[in-house]
Amino acid sequence: MDSSIFLIGIAGPSGSGKSHLAAELHQRMKRLGRQKELSILNEDAYYRDTGEMSQGQRSKINFDHPDALEHDLLVKHLEDLKTGKGISVPRYDYSTHRRKKETETFQPTPIVLLEGILIFHDRQISDRLDLKIFLDVPLEVCLARRLKRDTSQRGRTADSVLRQFEQTVRPMYFQFIEPSRKQANLVLPMDRENQVAVDFLFHALCGLVPKNDGNTQP
Repeated sequence: MDSSIFLIGIAGPSGSGKSHLAAELHQRMKRLGRQKELSILNEDAYYRDTGEMSQGQRSKINFDHPDALEHDLLVKHLEDLKTGKGISVPRYDYSTHRRKKETETFQPTPIVLLEGILIFHDRQISDRLDLKIFLDVPLEVCLARRLKRDTSQRGRTADSVLRQFEQTVRPMYFQFIEPSRKQANLVLPMDRENQVAVDFLFHALCGLVPKNDGNTQP
């Protein structure tokens, strides 16, 4: 494996702020002109293709269960990235629960942030990560964030979001996600703005790929 590729996992319940944290770290790197040193890979892209199912069948899928995700493909892609190979990441349509025909070309960077709810539960994925960060956020806070996100960005109704949260999100959290917390190297409370944690992670990332000028100011 190419030891110059550093894989960092960011896990936690849906709505805990994984995507927000990853985007914030990337934005800070961009301010330094170092955005090409860090990339973000989303576990959500690996939801299984349900193209052969009817809309009614798709509506019954438990999308918070590990079986809903093609983790074998994600493991293969992580191995490819570690050896310096580019990958073709699936593109998932949340409004139809289907994969798009087009894929996204993803080239390895010195630092790859992988974010997702179940990446620590699957040991094949967890064991391939060099650093594992778990975001600790109360479920009521996650629900409020998820409700805002899914209705504004994913074409969902408030009733469907609330129903899914009670039927699958909450029970799957306690069955799979919360137990995977013990795999983490760092557990960060992110139910509020935690600038100290973000600053710490940012400077740690900068140290993984040293710059000659030594400038690591956000």
